[in-house]
Amino acid sequence: MEKITILGAGSWGTALAIVLADNGHDVRLWGHRKELIEEINKEHKNSKYLPEINLPKEINGFHSLEEALIGIQTIVLAVPTKAIREVLGQVCKVTNTPLTVIHVSKGIEPDTLLRISEIIKDEMPEALLKDVVVLSGPSHAEEVSLRHPTTVTVSSESMEASEYIQDLFMNQHFRVYTNPDVIGVEIGGALKNIIALAAGITDGLGYGDNAKAALITRGLAEIARLGSKMGGNPLTFSGLTGIGDLIVTCTSVHSRNWRAGHMLGKGKNLDEVLESMGMVVEGVRTTKAAYQLAKKYDVKMPITNALYDVLFNGVEAKQAVDSLMARVKTHEMEDLVNITDLPNL
Repeated sequence: MEKITILGAGSWGTALAIVLADNGHDVRLWGHRKELIEEINKEHKNSKYLPEINLPKEINGFHSLEEALIGIQTIVLAVPTKAIREVLGQVCKVTNTPLTVIHVSKGIEPDTLLRISEIIKDEMPEALLKDVVVLSGPSHAEEVSLRHPTTVTVSSESMEASEYIQDLFMNQHFRVYTNPDVIGVEIGGALKNIIALAAGITDGLGYGDNAKAALITRGLAEIARLGSKMGGNPLTFSGLTGIGDLIVTCTSVHSRNWRAGHMLGKGKNLDEVLESMGMVVEGVRTTKAAYQLAKKYDVKMPITNALYDVLFNGVEAKQAVDSLMARVKTHEMEDLVNITDLPNL
C-alpha cells in the first residue's frame, strides 16, 4: 500500500482517487473548496463533479495542503494547466520531501510554450523533484468513476518511474501502458482538445459525420506534424494518446471541449460559453499556444489557425469552416509525417 496525494478534487482527480482506492492505496484528495472537502469526508460524495458516484471510504479529503502532504512521496497533479504554477509554488513552501509528480492535465502554456512536464521542472527545485510522469489517454472521468474499461499511457524520462506508476494504477478496469515518448504523449493529449473544440463546432453547425471524420483525420495530421517537429515519435500519435484520445474527445458528450465547441457552433460567443460551462476548457488556452508553436516551428496547421480566428479574432464559425474547405488544392500525402525520414524510430 502506498500513500498518495491527489492535488485537485475535480472530476478527473476524484475519478483517479477511486482507481487508487480500489487498488488498496491510502488516498488523500486535496481541494481548495472547504465545503467540497467536507462533503467528501462526511457523505463520500463529490456532487459538483461526479454527482451519481459514491466514493470509497478510503478516500480522505484535505483542505490543508500542508496536512495533505505529510509523509507523502508521490503526488498526482490534477489541476487545470493555468493553476499548475500556483499550486506547485504552494507545495514547495510546505514540504521538503523529494516528490514523484504524476501530472494528468492536458495543455500547453501560452507564450512560454512549455509542456506541463517542463512547467513542473521550471517551478520546482531539483532537490524537491524526484521524477515527473505523465498519465494520459482516452479517459472520461465519468466512465472511470463507474469502473468502465479504460486504457491509458504513462510516460517519463525514467522507465523505473513509469513502471512504478503503472503498478500503482493498473487494475482490471484501468489498464496502463508505458511509453518513453514524453513529448509525443504530452503533445497528443494537449492538441486533441483543439480538434475536439472544432468537432463540437461542426456538430453545432449541423454538418454531420462526414465533416467530423474529415476533421479528426486532418486534425491528427496537424498534431503529428507539430509533435514530430518538436521531437515526438510519430508512432505515438497513432496510439492511445494520439488517435485514441482524439476519437473519444471529438465524439462524446462527456467532453467539455466538444460541448464548448458545440455551443460556439450554435452561435454563442466565447465568454458566454465559458461562463455556462462552469469548468475549465483546456482547448481554448491550448489553441493560443498551438497557434504560437505552429509559427515557431513553421508547421502548417490550418484547423488550429481557423479555430484561433473563431476564438480570438471574432470570425464566425461557419465562415471559418468555409475558409478551410476553400483552401488551395493539395495532395493528401504531401503534408503527412513521413516516418521513414525520422531517425529516432
